[in-house]
Amino acid sequence: METSLSPCVLAEQAVARLRAGADPVRAAGARRYFKNQVDFLGLTTPQLRELAAELAARVRKHWTIDEVFQFCEALLPDRYHEPRGLAILVLTRFKKELGPDAFERIRRWLERDYLDNWALVDATCPELAGHLLLLHPALQDAIREWAGSPNRWVRRASLVSWLKLTKKRELLDKIYAMAEVHFSDPDDLIQKANGWLLREAGKTDVDRLEDFLRRHGPQIPRTTLRYAIERFPGNKRQALLTETRSHRLG
Repeated sequence: METSLSPCVLAEQAVARLRAGADPVRAAGARRYFKNQVDFLGLTTPQLRELAAELAARVRKHWTIDEVFQFCEALLPDRYHEPRGLAILVLTRFKKELGPDAFERIRRWLERDYLDNWALVDATCPELAGHLLLLHPALQDAIREWAGSPNRWVRRASLVSWLKLTKKRELLDKIYAMAEVHFSDPDDLIQKANGWLLREAGKTDVDRLEDFLRRHGPQIPRTTLRYAIERFPGNKRQALLTETRSHRLG
């Protein structure tokens, strides 16, 4: 394999290209969407996707999945959002080659704060962890442990990893059970993710979502409930907010 296709060399080249395209004005604007400190170079998502497609095409016939991971792990410790986002976009193009061991690797990335904002978690987990949950059902039980993590990004991942699986009626029991586990979580990023997951589950069975919200309403944080009921008609949203107001956790 030519030296230029070494995962570490290609990662260095990719970072150089990203830095060359930095836009301080756009970077400042991007930071406004995050409560925690996130450093940006100022590139757009289409720019990252274009570069990811180019890199993936360049190495597809040459790299094993282990080398793809080497490339990712050369980028993920970077202080800037874009190199880490690029790593995930490239890995996504190889997701059919992932084995169940990739699940724990993703968890380690979360625990090390390589994916330390909602955008990176949401770009990684529905697409990659969710893909693994579907292919390897044993992981559907393993991910329950993520809900008890002290790391907020692992906890958010335990929810958003299910987003693309809400269309599977046979998985709704596990999805609702995961949502219930998080009702006592005070973190607003977890509450929002939980509401998002419930809203998506409601697209598959709206009656089940309404029944779930009515049964558990007083336990559900207000933020979660508001996200969960966004697709209901206005009068029903108001009724659910009113009926579940007492003894709400937050």
